[in-house]
Amino acid sequence: MKAWSDQAYTLFEMQQRDRGIDVDAAVRRLSALAVETPSWGYGNSGTRFKVFKKVGVPRNPYEKIDDAAVVHHLTGACPSVAIHIPWDKVEDYKALRNHAEERGLCIGAVNPNFFQDDEYMLGSATNADAAVRKKSVAHMLECLDVMREVGSNVLSLWFADGTNYPGQGHLRRRKRWLQEALAEVYARLDPGMRMLIEYKFFEPGFYHTDLADWGMAFQAANKLGEQAQVLVDTGHHAPGTNVEHIVAYLLDEGKLGGFHFNSRKYADDDLIVGAMNPYELFLIFYQILDATRDTDSTVSRTAHEIAYMIDQSHVIEPKIPAMIRSLCNIQTQYAKALLIQHDELQEMQAKNDVLGAENTLRTAFEFDVAPLLYRMREERGLPIDPMRAYLESGYAEKIRERGVGGSGW
Repeated sequence: MKAWSDQAYTLFEMQQRDRGIDVDAAVRRLSALAVETPSWGYGNSGTRFKVFKKVGVPRNPYEKIDDAAVVHHLTGACPSVAIHIPWDKVEDYKALRNHAEERGLCIGAVNPNFFQDDEYMLGSATNADAAVRKKSVAHMLECLDVMREVGSNVLSLWFADGTNYPGQGHLRRRKRWLQEALAEVYARLDPGMRMLIEYKFFEPGFYHTDLADWGMAFQAANKLGEQAQVLVDTGHHAPGTNVEHIVAYLLDEGKLGGFHFNSRKYADDDLIVGAMNPYELFLIFYQILDATRDTDSTVSRTAHEIAYMIDQSHVIEPKIPAMIRSLCNIQTQYAKALLIQHDELQEMQAKNDVLGAENTLRTAFEFDVAPLLYRMREERGLPIDPMRAYLESGYAEKIRERGVGGSGW
């Protein structure tokens, strides 16, 4: 190890080996962690009141991929970029795929849009107008075609459908219409493709949302089949919701398909992941890593195949540094979770040792994992400090030539 980390890493390694932690295995698992970044996270975004146009943001999907590539090359952990249709619509998707591959990336999840067209004001797949419902299905099928051209295997679905007033819509009919739409698209999935169904507690409908919680998304996915799973957005819950419990339940059912990582104080604030409650993020990773050890092959396979994705629209933050910070926060909490002594924890649980079990988790969470992160990055030839490396790279100054404006939502 280099001088910067000799003493710190040696002490860290001795501590973990004394606790029975395989440090080399932890480095390998940390190195293998891959988190997808969203194209829309690099473009202009705003609040409900205004979209704020920044200097240097991408002017087209190709430049979004360029920025995503910078994040990946500095962190080594973001090899794919999600796209949003029609925000990232191009005439030649194979050219977009080639552009990504030339920069060391691949195209990840394809996300349809069910909330911007005027026809969707009162709903898309649950609209009382059959023509609008048909349009939403056609858009999803269009996105399947895009997936085939860009090499994606994930269709990520979030519906803004809901109502503002009691009696505005027939709730049971809307439920059936949504399931019918999903079933029509599901039947057209290629082998190896996955449909991830997202949910949201509220917004933009103030009275009800058609997919309001994980149970509704779980039921919809169950009815469709093995290629349909639930996508958990960490910001899409009522205050106080036990997100890691939801994660554990879906893992045990083989239905946890992916995450949209962000953070919130009150609702879906789209803050940098881990900014508000890093312990929650750690506990989510605890549930996932515990599931990888499960003797049930379905549970362990589900845990290994989770699609990790960031879903943030940075409003006041500079785009690329915000994405780097997000990824570093994820890596930090994942690294802490890798230090959990699972056998000791199970022993405490079996003895009903409440404080002992809590202490086992707390001990792992409170370790400074910087030496582990530094070793992983050094072994891979990555910058020890990705943020500093970006700020010193000159890329922020280079992209200023794009001017003010760019593309966003």
